[in-house]
Amino acid sequence: MSMTAELQTIIPHFDFSGELALCEPIMTGHLNRTYRLGFVLPDGTRRDYVLQRINTFAFKKPEEVMQNVQLVTEHLCQAYRKQGRDPANRVLRLVPVKGGGVLYQDDNGSWRAYDFITGARTIDRVDSPAQFQEIGRAFGAFQNMLSDFPIERLYDTIPNFHHTVRRMEAFERSVVADVRGRAASVQPEIAAVRARRNGMGRIVEMIDAGTLPLRVTHNDTKINNVMLDERTGEALCVIDLDTVMAGSALYDFGDAIRYGASTAAEDERDLSRVRLDIGLFSAYAEGFISETARSLTLPELENLPLGALVMTFENGMRFLTDYLDGDVYFHIEGADDNLARARCQLKLLSDMEAHSDEMYAITKALIGKYR
Repeated sequence: MSMTAELQTIIPHFDFSGELALCEPIMTGHLNRTYRLGFVLPDGTRRDYVLQRINTFAFKKPEEVMQNVQLVTEHLCQAYRKQGRDPANRVLRLVPVKGGGVLYQDDNGSWRAYDFITGARTIDRVDSPAQFQEIGRAFGAFQNMLSDFPIERLYDTIPNFHHTVRRMEAFERSVVADVRGRAASVQPEIAAVRARRNGMGRIVEMIDAGTLPLRVTHNDTKINNVMLDERTGEALCVIDLDTVMAGSALYDFGDAIRYGASTAAEDERDLSRVRLDIGLFSAYAEGFISETARSLTLPELENLPLGALVMTFENGMRFLTDYLDGDVYFHIEGADDNLARARCQLKLLSDMEAHSDEMYAITKALIGKYR
Protein backbone atom coordinates (compact mmCIF):
# COMPACT_ATOMS: atom_id res chain seq x y z
CA MET A 1 0.00 0.00 0.00
CA SER A 2 1.54 3.27 -1.11
CA MET A 3 0.12 6.54 0.17
CA THR A 4 1.12 10.15 -0.40
CA ALA A 5 2.00 12.45 2.46
CA GLU A 6 -1.12 14.44 1.62
CA LEU A 7 -3.41 11.44 2.10
CA GLN A 8 -1.70 10.60 5.38
CA THR A 9 -2.78 13.98 6.69
CA ILE A 10 -6.33 13.83 5.26
CA ILE A 11 -7.53 10.35 6.25
CA PRO A 12 -7.40 10.86 10.05
CA HIS A 13 -9.94 13.68 9.80
CA PHE A 14 -12.77 11.35 8.75
CA ASP A 15 -14.73 9.01 11.01
CA PHE A 16 -13.54 5.79 9.40
CA SER A 17 -13.83 2.52 11.33
CA GLY A 18 -10.93 0.12 11.79
CA GLU A 19 -7.26 0.09 10.80
CA LEU A 20 -6.22 1.23 7.34
CA ALA A 21 -5.09 -1.68 5.15
CA LEU A 22 -5.72 -0.51 1.59
CA CYS A 23 -5.30 2.74 -0.31
CA GLU A 24 -5.52 2.73 -4.09
CA PRO A 25 -6.56 5.27 -6.72
CA ILE A 26 -9.77 4.81 -8.71
CA MET A 27 -9.02 5.98 -12.23
CA THR A 28 -12.43 7.14 -13.44
CA GLY A 29 -13.94 10.52 -14.19
CA HIS A 30 -12.51 13.74 -15.60
CA LEU A 31 -12.74 15.96 -12.51
CA ASN A 32 -12.25 14.64 -8.97
CA ARG A 33 -9.32 12.66 -7.56
CA THR A 34 -10.70 9.44 -6.08
CA TYR A 35 -9.29 6.71 -3.81
CA ARG A 36 -10.56 3.44 -2.42
CA LEU A 37 -9.70 2.89 1.22
CA GLY A 38 -9.98 -0.44 3.03
CA PHE A 39 -10.10 -0.66 6.82
CA VAL A 40 -9.85 -3.89 8.86
CA LEU A 41 -12.35 -3.99 11.73
CA PRO A 42 -11.63 -5.56 15.14
CA ASP A 43 -13.53 -8.73 14.13
CA GLY A 44 -11.24 -9.20 11.12
CA THR A 45 -13.74 -8.11 8.47
CA ARG A 46 -13.02 -5.24 6.11
CA ARG A 47 -14.98 -2.10 5.45
CA ASP A 48 -14.24 0.00 2.37
CA TYR A 49 -14.74 3.67 1.68
CA VAL A 50 -14.33 6.12 -1.18
CA LEU A 51 -12.28 9.25 -0.50
CA GLN A 52 -12.42 12.12 -2.98
CA ARG A 53 -10.72 15.43 -3.44
CA ILE A 54 -13.23 17.82 -4.99
CA ASN A 55 -12.09 19.72 -8.05
CA THR A 56 -12.50 23.30 -6.88
CA PHE A 57 -11.75 24.69 -10.33
CA ALA A 58 -15.02 23.14 -11.48
CA PHE A 59 -16.84 23.55 -8.16
CA LYS A 60 -16.00 26.96 -6.72
CA LYS A 61 -18.08 26.42 -3.57
CA PRO A 62 -17.60 22.82 -2.41
CA GLU A 63 -19.62 23.46 0.73
CA GLU A 64 -22.67 24.12 -1.47
CA VAL A 65 -21.97 20.94 -3.45
CA MET A 66 -21.96 18.93 -0.25
CA GLN A 67 -25.15 20.53 1.07
CA ASN A 68 -26.88 19.53 -2.17
CA VAL A 69 -25.53 15.99 -1.87
CA GLN A 70 -26.72 15.71 1.72
CA LEU A 71 -30.22 16.97 0.94
CA VAL A 72 -30.66 14.71 -2.08
CA THR A 73 -29.32 11.55 -0.43
CA GLU A 74 -31.55 12.12 2.61
CA HIS A 75 -34.57 12.53 0.34
CA LEU A 76 -33.71 9.38 -1.60
CA CYS A 77 -33.32 7.41 1.63
CA GLN A 78 -36.76 8.55 2.74
CA ALA A 79 -38.24 7.64 -0.65
CA TYR A 80 -36.85 4.10 -0.44
CA ARG A 81 -38.14 3.68 3.11
CA LYS A 82 -41.62 4.82 2.01
CA GLN A 83 -41.47 2.01 -0.56
CA GLY A 84 -40.55 -0.43 2.22
CA ARG A 85 -37.03 -0.87 0.82
CA ASP A 86 -33.68 -0.63 2.60
CA PRO A 87 -31.64 2.29 1.18
CA ALA A 88 -28.33 0.63 2.12
CA ASN A 89 -26.21 0.17 -1.02
CA ARG A 90 -28.89 2.06 -3.00
CA VAL A 91 -28.05 5.58 -1.85
CA LEU A 92 -24.63 7.11 -1.24
CA ARG A 93 -23.85 7.32 2.48
CA LEU A 94 -21.56 10.18 3.49
CA VAL A 95 -18.86 9.60 6.12
CA PRO A 96 -18.81 12.33 8.79
CA VAL A 97 -15.76 14.47 9.42
CA LYS A 98 -14.50 14.28 12.99
CA GLY A 99 -15.80 17.39 14.72
CA GLY A 100 -18.85 17.68 12.48
CA GLY A 101 -19.93 18.08 8.89
CA VAL A 102 -19.15 16.00 5.82
CA LEU A 103 -16.55 18.22 4.13
CA TYR A 104 -12.93 18.55 5.23
CA GLN A 105 -11.02 21.56 3.95
CA ASP A 106 -7.46 22.73 4.43
CA ASP A 107 -5.06 24.97 2.52
CA ASN A 108 -4.50 22.22 -0.07
CA GLY A 109 -8.03 21.19 -0.95
CA SER A 110 -11.56 20.01 -0.15
CA TRP A 111 -12.26 16.36 0.66
CA ARG A 112 -15.29 14.11 1.29
CA ALA A 113 -15.83 10.39 1.81
CA TYR A 114 -18.55 7.80 1.23
CA ASP A 115 -19.18 4.20 2.16
CA PHE A 116 -18.03 1.99 -0.69
CA ILE A 117 -20.96 0.28 -2.44
CA THR A 118 -20.19 -3.41 -1.95
CA GLY A 119 -20.98 -6.23 -4.37
CA ALA A 120 -21.38 -3.77 -7.23
CA ARG A 121 -19.44 -2.44 -10.17
CA THR A 122 -19.53 0.31 -12.76
CA ILE A 123 -19.10 -0.15 -16.50
CA ASP A 124 -17.82 2.14 -19.23
CA ARG A 125 -19.57 0.36 -22.10
CA VAL A 126 -22.83 -1.60 -22.04
CA ASP A 127 -22.81 -5.30 -22.94
CA SER A 128 -26.38 -5.46 -24.22
CA PRO A 129 -29.53 -3.40 -24.79
CA ALA A 130 -31.01 -5.03 -21.68
CA GLN A 131 -28.16 -3.67 -19.57
CA PHE A 132 -28.64 -0.18 -20.98
CA GLN A 133 -32.38 -0.45 -20.32
CA GLU A 134 -31.58 -1.20 -16.68
CA ILE A 135 -29.38 1.88 -16.48
CA GLY A 136 -32.20 3.91 -18.05
CA ARG A 137 -34.54 2.56 -15.42
CA ALA A 138 -32.07 3.61 -12.68
CA PHE A 139 -31.81 7.19 -13.86
CA GLY A 140 -35.56 7.29 -14.44
CA ALA A 141 -36.21 6.08 -10.89
CA PHE A 142 -33.73 8.67 -9.60
CA GLN A 143 -35.67 11.36 -11.45
CA ASN A 144 -39.00 9.99 -10.27
CA MET A 145 -38.06 9.75 -6.58
CA LEU A 146 -36.88 13.36 -6.63
CA SER A 147 -39.94 14.67 -8.49
CA ASP A 148 -41.40 16.04 -5.24
CA PHE A 149 -38.15 17.57 -3.96
CA PRO A 150 -38.32 21.38 -3.57
CA ILE A 151 -35.72 22.55 -6.07
CA GLU A 152 -35.41 25.96 -4.43
CA ARG A 153 -33.45 24.25 -1.63
CA LEU A 154 -30.61 23.36 -3.99
CA TYR A 155 -27.63 25.52 -4.82
CA ASP A 156 -26.68 26.08 -8.43
CA THR A 157 -23.24 24.49 -7.99
CA ILE A 158 -22.09 25.36 -11.52
CA PRO A 159 -24.14 28.35 -12.66
CA ASN A 160 -25.58 27.99 -16.17
CA PHE A 161 -24.15 24.46 -16.39
CA HIS A 162 -26.46 23.41 -19.23
CA HIS A 163 -27.43 26.89 -20.41
CA THR A 164 -26.49 26.07 -23.98
CA VAL A 165 -26.91 29.63 -25.22
CA ARG A 166 -24.39 30.94 -22.70
CA ARG A 167 -22.12 27.99 -23.42
CA MET A 168 -22.11 29.10 -27.05
CA GLU A 169 -21.26 32.65 -26.00
CA ALA A 170 -18.35 31.31 -23.92
CA PHE A 171 -17.22 29.24 -26.88
CA GLU A 172 -17.13 32.32 -29.12
CA ARG A 173 -15.08 34.19 -26.52
CA SER A 174 -12.58 31.33 -26.46
CA VAL A 175 -12.34 31.33 -30.25
CA VAL A 176 -11.58 35.05 -30.24
CA ALA A 177 -9.12 34.90 -27.31
CA ASP A 178 -7.30 31.87 -28.78
CA VAL A 179 -4.98 31.80 -25.76
CA ARG A 180 -3.01 28.78 -27.02
CA GLY A 181 -3.01 29.66 -30.70
CA ARG A 182 -5.06 26.58 -31.59
CA ALA A 183 -8.05 28.12 -33.39
CA ALA A 184 -6.49 28.10 -36.85
CA SER A 185 -6.01 24.32 -36.73
CA VAL A 186 -9.62 23.55 -35.75
CA GLN A 187 -11.60 25.69 -38.20
CA PRO A 188 -13.77 22.73 -39.42
CA GLU A 189 -14.80 21.97 -35.83
CA ILE A 190 -15.50 25.65 -35.11
CA ALA A 191 -17.64 25.83 -38.24
CA ALA A 192 -19.56 22.69 -37.22
CA VAL A 193 -20.48 24.27 -33.90
CA ARG A 194 -21.48 27.59 -35.48
CA ALA A 195 -23.63 25.88 -38.11
CA ARG A 196 -25.90 24.51 -35.37
CA ARG A 197 -26.03 27.63 -33.23
CA ASN A 198 -29.65 28.54 -33.91
CA GLY A 199 -31.20 25.16 -33.16
CA MET A 200 -29.35 24.11 -30.02
CA GLY A 201 -30.80 26.66 -27.62
CA ARG A 202 -34.30 25.18 -27.76
CA ILE A 203 -34.30 23.57 -24.30
CA VAL A 204 -33.27 26.87 -22.71
CA GLU A 205 -35.96 28.64 -24.73
CA MET A 206 -38.66 26.16 -23.62
CA ILE A 207 -37.61 26.46 -19.98
CA ASP A 208 -37.76 30.26 -20.21
CA ALA A 209 -41.20 30.03 -21.85
CA GLY A 210 -42.49 27.70 -19.13
CA THR A 211 -43.04 24.83 -21.58
CA LEU A 212 -40.52 22.69 -19.70
CA PRO A 213 -40.42 22.72 -15.88
CA LEU A 214 -37.25 22.77 -13.79
CA ARG A 215 -36.60 19.57 -11.86
CA VAL A 216 -33.92 18.08 -9.65
CA THR A 217 -31.55 16.58 -12.19
CA HIS A 218 -28.31 14.63 -11.98
CA ASN A 219 -26.70 16.43 -14.94
CA ASP A 220 -23.97 13.82 -15.51
CA THR A 221 -25.81 10.64 -16.47
CA LYS A 222 -22.96 8.63 -17.94
CA ILE A 223 -23.39 4.88 -17.59
CA ASN A 224 -20.45 4.66 -15.18
CA ASN A 225 -22.44 6.73 -12.69
CA VAL A 226 -24.72 3.76 -11.98
CA MET A 227 -23.53 0.93 -9.72
CA LEU A 228 -24.71 -2.50 -10.96
CA ASP A 229 -25.10 -5.59 -8.76
CA GLU A 230 -22.20 -7.90 -9.65
CA ARG A 231 -24.39 -10.99 -9.36
CA THR A 232 -27.78 -9.98 -10.79
CA GLY A 233 -26.93 -6.98 -12.96
CA GLU A 234 -29.61 -4.91 -11.21
CA ALA A 235 -28.95 -1.18 -10.96
CA LEU A 236 -28.32 -0.41 -7.30
CA CYS A 237 -27.15 3.15 -6.83
CA VAL A 238 -26.75 6.36 -8.81
CA ILE A 239 -23.43 7.97 -7.87
CA ASP A 240 -21.42 11.15 -8.54
CA LEU A 241 -23.95 13.69 -7.31
CA ASP A 242 -21.75 16.80 -7.56
CA THR A 243 -23.82 18.33 -10.34
CA VAL A 244 -27.24 17.61 -8.84
CA MET A 245 -29.20 20.86 -9.11
CA ALA A 246 -32.18 22.35 -10.87
CA GLY A 247 -32.37 21.53 -14.57
CA SER A 248 -34.39 19.79 -17.24
CA ALA A 249 -35.11 16.07 -17.41
CA LEU A 250 -34.09 16.35 -21.06
CA TYR A 251 -30.51 17.02 -19.99
CA ASP A 252 -30.32 13.79 -17.99
CA PHE A 253 -31.88 11.70 -20.73
CA GLY A 254 -29.76 13.28 -23.44
CA ASP A 255 -26.42 12.95 -21.67
CA ALA A 256 -27.02 9.25 -21.09
CA ILE A 257 -27.81 8.70 -24.76
CA ARG A 258 -24.86 10.64 -26.14
CA TYR A 259 -22.50 8.66 -23.87
CA GLY A 260 -24.07 5.21 -23.75
CA ALA A 261 -25.76 4.79 -27.15
CA SER A 262 -22.65 5.69 -29.12
CA THR A 263 -20.87 2.83 -30.87
CA ALA A 264 -17.49 4.23 -29.81
CA ALA A 265 -15.74 5.61 -26.75
CA GLU A 266 -15.99 9.29 -25.95
CA ASP A 267 -12.42 9.92 -27.14
CA GLU A 268 -12.44 7.64 -30.22
CA ARG A 269 -9.95 8.86 -32.82
CA ASP A 270 -11.30 6.77 -35.71
CA LEU A 271 -14.46 8.70 -36.51
CA SER A 272 -15.66 6.02 -38.91
CA ARG A 273 -16.48 3.97 -35.80
CA VAL A 274 -18.69 6.67 -34.27
CA ARG A 275 -22.44 6.49 -34.77
CA LEU A 276 -25.71 6.22 -32.85
CA ASP A 277 -26.86 2.69 -31.98
CA ILE A 278 -30.60 3.10 -32.40
CA GLY A 279 -31.24 -0.21 -30.61
CA LEU A 280 -29.44 1.11 -27.54
CA PHE A 281 -31.39 4.37 -27.80
CA SER A 282 -34.64 2.39 -27.78
CA ALA A 283 -33.54 0.26 -24.81
CA TYR A 284 -32.53 3.21 -22.65
CA ALA A 285 -35.64 5.17 -23.60
CA GLU A 286 -37.82 2.25 -22.50
CA GLY A 287 -36.10 1.98 -19.12
CA PHE A 288 -36.24 5.72 -18.51
CA ILE A 289 -39.80 6.29 -19.70
CA SER A 290 -41.12 3.24 -17.83
CA GLU A 291 -40.12 5.03 -14.60
CA THR A 292 -41.00 8.61 -15.52
CA ALA A 293 -44.10 8.36 -17.73
CA ARG A 294 -46.35 9.46 -14.86
CA SER A 295 -44.09 12.04 -13.22
CA LEU A 296 -42.85 13.96 -16.26
CA THR A 297 -45.12 16.19 -18.30
CA LEU A 298 -46.09 15.27 -21.84
CA PRO A 299 -43.91 18.05 -23.39
CA GLU A 300 -40.94 16.70 -21.44
CA LEU A 301 -41.50 13.15 -22.62
CA GLU A 302 -42.14 14.13 -26.22
CA ASN A 303 -38.93 16.19 -26.40
CA LEU A 304 -36.56 13.63 -24.87
CA PRO A 305 -34.79 13.08 -28.23
CA LEU A 306 -34.05 16.80 -28.34
CA GLY A 307 -32.11 16.27 -25.14
CA ALA A 308 -29.86 13.77 -26.90
CA LEU A 309 -29.14 16.20 -29.74
CA VAL A 310 -28.52 19.19 -27.49
CA MET A 311 -26.35 17.35 -24.97
CA THR A 312 -24.18 15.83 -27.69
CA PHE A 313 -23.75 19.25 -29.25
CA GLU A 314 -23.07 20.89 -25.90
CA ASN A 315 -20.43 18.38 -24.84
CA GLY A 316 -18.69 18.58 -28.18
CA MET A 317 -18.65 22.36 -27.86
CA ARG A 318 -17.40 22.19 -24.26
CA PHE A 319 -14.54 19.84 -25.18
CA LEU A 320 -13.58 22.14 -28.04
CA THR A 321 -13.81 25.20 -25.78
CA ASP A 322 -11.52 23.57 -23.23
CA TYR A 323 -9.06 22.64 -25.99
CA LEU A 324 -8.97 26.27 -27.12
CA ASP A 325 -8.56 27.43 -23.50
CA GLY A 326 -5.57 25.15 -22.92
CA ASP A 327 -7.25 22.12 -21.27
CA VAL A 328 -8.02 23.78 -17.95
CA TYR A 329 -11.30 21.99 -17.10
CA PHE A 330 -11.34 18.35 -18.22
CA HIS A 331 -8.61 15.95 -17.18
CA ILE A 332 -6.37 14.91 -20.06
CA GLU A 333 -3.59 12.36 -20.60
CA GLY A 334 -2.54 13.48 -24.08
CA ALA A 335 -2.29 16.97 -25.55
CA ASP A 336 -5.12 16.43 -28.04
CA ASP A 337 -7.55 14.53 -25.80
CA ASN A 338 -10.13 17.31 -25.68
CA LEU A 339 -9.91 17.83 -29.42
CA ALA A 340 -10.47 14.11 -30.00
CA ARG A 341 -13.49 14.20 -27.67
CA ALA A 342 -14.90 17.23 -29.48
CA ARG A 343 -14.54 15.59 -32.91
CA CYS A 344 -16.14 12.40 -31.63
CA GLN A 345 -19.16 14.25 -30.24
CA LEU A 346 -19.66 16.27 -33.40
CA LYS A 347 -19.55 13.11 -35.52
CA LEU A 348 -22.05 11.43 -33.20
CA LEU A 349 -24.32 14.47 -33.40
CA SER A 350 -24.30 14.28 -37.20
CA ASP A 351 -25.45 10.66 -37.04
CA MET A 352 -28.12 11.49 -34.46
CA GLU A 353 -29.46 14.17 -36.77
CA ALA A 354 -29.77 11.56 -39.51
CA HIS A 355 -31.80 9.33 -37.13
CA SER A 356 -33.83 12.11 -35.53
CA ASP A 357 -37.20 11.03 -36.94
CA GLU A 358 -36.61 7.48 -35.76
CA MET A 359 -35.74 8.64 -32.23
CA TYR A 360 -38.93 10.67 -32.01
CA ALA A 361 -41.04 7.77 -33.34
CA ILE A 362 -39.59 5.37 -30.74
CA THR A 363 -40.23 7.88 -27.98
CA LYS A 364 -43.82 8.43 -29.08
CA ALA A 365 -44.51 4.68 -29.05
CA LEU A 366 -43.05 4.29 -25.55
CA ILE A 367 -45.12 7.20 -24.21
CA GLY A 368 -48.20 5.44 -25.52
CA LYS A 369 -47.11 2.20 -23.88
CA TYR A 370 -46.38 3.57 -20.39
CA ARG A 371 -48.58 6.67 -20.09
